[in-house]
Amino acid sequence: MNSQNKITVVINTYNAERHLQQVLDSVKGFDEILVCDMESTDNTLEIARRNGCRIITFPKGKHSIVEPAREYAIHEARHEWVLVVDADELVSQQLKDYLYSEIAKPDCPEGIAIPRKNYFMGRFLHSAYPDYVLRFFRRDKTHWPPVIHCSPVIEGRVVRIPQNRKELAFEHLANDSVSDILRKSDTYSDYELLRRRHKNYGIGALFLRPTFRFVKSYFIKRGFLDGKAGLIHALLDAVYQFAIVAKLMEGRTKKK
Repeated sequence: MNSQNKITVVINTYNAERHLQQVLDSVKGFDEILVCDMESTDNTLEIARRNGCRIITFPKGKHSIVEPAREYAIHEARHEWVLVVDADELVSQQLKDYLYSEIAKPDCPEGIAIPRKNYFMGRFLHSAYPDYVLRFFRRDKTHWPPVIHCSPVIEGRVVRIPQNRKELAFEHLANDSVSDILRKSDTYSDYELLRRRHKNYGIGALFLRPTFRFVKSYFIKRGFLDGKAGLIHALLDAVYQFAIVAKLMEGRTKKK
């Protein structure tokens, strides 16, 4: 195989022992498996070593988000093409074959966004699909900003895998509980304050933004097909939006 047609899989980890073996089993056959660990204290590193992964360390220090470690890891990859996989995501054989076939083409784009299947209360969520994530790209054409939940910035053409190609989607193993989602909503809404600090939301936003998010999740994205799981998830989406607006208002009040 041409050296330029090789792929490094990058997996960022921190105490990721729960699903890591399944994830590593799913990425066997790629040219390099690079685990970038943020000083795990569980069996993450033991599992990575047992599977023959190349391991590098990104000191956790004051970093509460993974994005700086992603930027570090992708530029430590030995191959031109990088596939970033979370430590709770599975890669299908069909996706692997698809990516290798794409990079063999002379007109391959510099980045490919991959759909992801998400689950809640044991059910596949229609409302959370295709949930595109930009995780495949040329290493030297990519920069990952240090902002939570941001996408990498890619110099060049980016395409999406068609959403009807579900066999090419990541399988997201995380099946968060209501408590998990509420806890993450509290944390992530704090980060959103930095992004939206210039927004001047009024009282109406307390009603309109959560309502729009509920309608989008439950009706537009067909969450109603998911039964009670879809209803609860749509309401949790609304709560997240409410928390962002309420915290912004609270912050403005404290400054007065």
